[in-house]
Amino acid sequence: MPGENLTRDEARERARLLSVDAYDVALDLRSAVGADTGPGPRTFRSTTTVRFRCAEPGAASFADLVAPEVVAVRLNGRELDPTAVFDGSRIALEGLAGENELVVDARCAYSRTGEGLHRFVDPEDGEVYLYTQYEPADARRVFANFEQPDLKAPFTFSVTAPGSWTVLSNGTAAGAEPSGDGDGAATTRFTPTLPISTYITAVVAGPYHYVSDRYRRTRPDGSVLEIPLGALCRKGLAKHFDADDIFTITKQGLDFFHDHFDYPYPFGKYDQAFVPEYNIGAMENPGCVTFREEFVFRGKVTQASYEQRATVILHEMAHMWFGDLVTMEWWDDLWLKESFADFMGAFALVGSTRFTDGWITFANRRKSWAYRADQLPSTHPVTADIRDLEDAKLNFDGITYAKGASVLKQLVAYAGQDAFLEGARRYFKRHAYGNTRLADLLSVLTETSGRDMAEWSRAWLETAGVNVLTPQAVYDAEGHITELAVLQEAGADSAVPDDAAPPRGTLRPHRVAVGLYRKDGPRGERPGALVRYARAEVDVDGPRTVVTGLTGAERPDLILVNDEDLTYAKVRFDEVSLDTLRERLGELSDPLARALCWSALWNLTRDGLMPARDYLALVERFAGAESDIGVLQMVQAWALSALHHYSAPERRTAAGSRIAESALRELRLAEPGSGHQLAWARFFSQVASEDTELRMLRGLLDGSARIDGLDVDQELRWMFLASLAAQGEAEEKAIAAELSRDDTASGRRHQVRLLAARPSAAVKAEAWAAVVDSDRLSNALVEATIAGFDQENQGELLAPYAPRYFEAIERVWQERSIEIAMAIVRGLFPATRGDATTLAAADAWLTGHPEAPSALRRLVLEARDDLARTLRGQECDARAAG
Repeated sequence: MPGENLTRDEARERARLLSVDAYDVALDLRSAVGADTGPGPRTFRSTTTVRFRCAEPGAASFADLVAPEVVAVRLNGRELDPTAVFDGSRIALEGLAGENELVVDARCAYSRTGEGLHRFVDPEDGEVYLYTQYEPADARRVFANFEQPDLKAPFTFSVTAPGSWTVLSNGTAAGAEPSGDGDGAATTRFTPTLPISTYITAVVAGPYHYVSDRYRRTRPDGSVLEIPLGALCRKGLAKHFDADDIFTITKQGLDFFHDHFDYPYPFGKYDQAFVPEYNIGAMENPGCVTFREEFVFRGKVTQASYEQRATVILHEMAHMWFGDLVTMEWWDDLWLKESFADFMGAFALVGSTRFTDGWITFANRRKSWAYRADQLPSTHPVTADIRDLEDAKLNFDGITYAKGASVLKQLVAYAGQDAFLEGARRYFKRHAYGNTRLADLLSVLTETSGRDMAEWSRAWLETAGVNVLTPQAVYDAEGHITELAVLQEAGADSAVPDDAAPPRGTLRPHRVAVGLYRKDGPRGERPGALVRYARAEVDVDGPRTVVTGLTGAERPDLILVNDEDLTYAKVRFDEVSLDTLRERLGELSDPLARALCWSALWNLTRDGLMPARDYLALVERFAGAESDIGVLQMVQAWALSALHHYSAPERRTAAGSRIAESALRELRLAEPGSGHQLAWARFFSQVASEDTELRMLRGLLDGSARIDGLDVDQELRWMFLASLAAQGEAEEKAIAAELSRDDTASGRRHQVRLLAARPSAAVKAEAWAAVVDSDRLSNALVEATIAGFDQENQGELLAPYAPRYFEAIERVWQERSIEIAMAIVRGLFPATRGDATTLAAADAWLTGHPEAPSALRRLVLEARDDLARTLRGQECDARAAG
């Protein structure tokens, strides 16, 4: 990583000097196939011609390239000495003319880390698959360029590859011709793109399984807009590939965005590639979107998984406008694309697909991610201060995505949906193919809404921290409300003892709904249901706001602030409401209200205000009645965290036994063949630890035990076996036997994870060396090894690695790519054996390494904060147990 960083100041200076007219990039990928030819990385030839102008002739600048070798550099016809102008990450350009042509012939390296041009060899059939992933700045690993989002240009790609391969890029293939070398290769040349940024260019190449379709839409003038559609995956996944559903969501999304944006999709065709060993969920390359292939489901999954895939498809589609057509100037305004895509993904999901309850998932899952990120010491405003590329890499976080999307949901309520969408339409037309800052968006929203967007921005985009809203009610002798107020706190981390932490952020204006619920609903509701009988909306502003619309209402059993999830804030309960939820949470009739209560109860647990034992008791009593499968799976995930991290250590075994007993009961009670049954089977396998529970897992694997309707498919087999392996009940022979049933790329990843999960000192030492001391593993296998290494029930085995972690992380950060380094620093932080000693070790490292890279310090600080929070939660649980 040293030398590969780029600062904001450098980017601004280069943008002041240069403007780019066009790129012509030729890649020869024939070297991807065949045996390795010798030491060093496997490379491919990359030849780039870039035409650009300089505002100050005679000035100097630089181009970006990360490559093992530069063969030739020619600037305006002059041959430059590569050894003199190339330092491994930059090409120095001296004496620029007003108009310039730069030609760079280089040997670039195939990636095994998911950064740049990734090369994957399918163990099932030996086939090679390639794809690119660049954000924020890895296009320079594939071709020479000016790697910053505001130097846009048209790109023309040509790719030489085996003639039998599918080869795709952003543009449409203009034709393929034999390479002329008699090796069966062909060169595909693509039509020039419209002006786009370097980080969203793309190439996908290999023997992919490709399915095509077509989108048609009649315009108001009677003409027809046609968009060719493609969906592709590895050949080995073709039998699992449900392209029809992917195309259905795609067409629904294109209809929705055309209806609301009044700007036709601008990038020609629309391919969606599901690729192996992908580091992220998906990437919005115009015309050639890439997704992680785990969205091709190899076994039975719940509807929540289909909903998540649809949301991601729509998120990336929204980027075609927010991000690709109009791009942020620098990574400070990353939210201009990610927050909007996250919001628009959910907005389009609910408005155009079968997943009409998408806002429940948004409230329960996405906001949970945001609330956690906003309470970390590294929290930042939605509009962040991004000094360099390392800062940018870490800002693809819960603030930029989920909090930003939540804030936009609040903005729609504040400005009005029509004004918001009209502002988006003007934004696209005004800035098409250009770059923008915050002020550009605010100006159009001010025009369309008539509201002071600068004031809204200062409150919501330019401050950090999450507010806390709590109801306060006063009643008369007859039990009617005489005054109901909403109290707002600035967002201090209430997990800190005695509220000693200084508050973050500010008091913000919130448009909220306050709902009153009681136990016996009106006729037509199920008996005993908790139903809403009164509601009022109010603008919360300041520390205390009176809700006038509910004065005189009968005493409620539950007061729910932020009913309907209109704003972004954590919610607390008064004592009566909390007691009601302890007794009757499962009887809350509205699914969104129920999801909001589950989320609020989990936040109380994370903040050390509710003992983990109480949260687990709620799960044991009420999770079985949860109708929304996405909410259920989120509640189960929180229960795992409560059990393993927030429960007092001395009572964890007993708590685990109770939750496992509850999970098995609900598994047996669930409707045969349902998604709920599958969710409970997975959860049971994650909490099983007693002999009887492990015998059940073994029986489900070998067929000696059966649960009516439960299909133990290959993915579920791996999940059950993983639990047995972590408990020392499945050795290498059993894992090898399972691999023989599923000797695929996915099976190999499972095998690596399970081997590392076994409770053996020798196993842990081997896994640690494979990840920390070697770079032989690909990104996917690094991820799998870390997941297996870090097992919750193996604290004693992992204890010796705490000091080794702090000794190794600076070296790891220096020697490995940032993607792999981030995975190691995050994944191997010694939280499983976390105690006061570990906390002190983290503090000592932070104190002793003030000059360490800021991105590395941020990762350690975040992990340290999570550990401190879990220790406080354990203290809370221990006090309650006492």
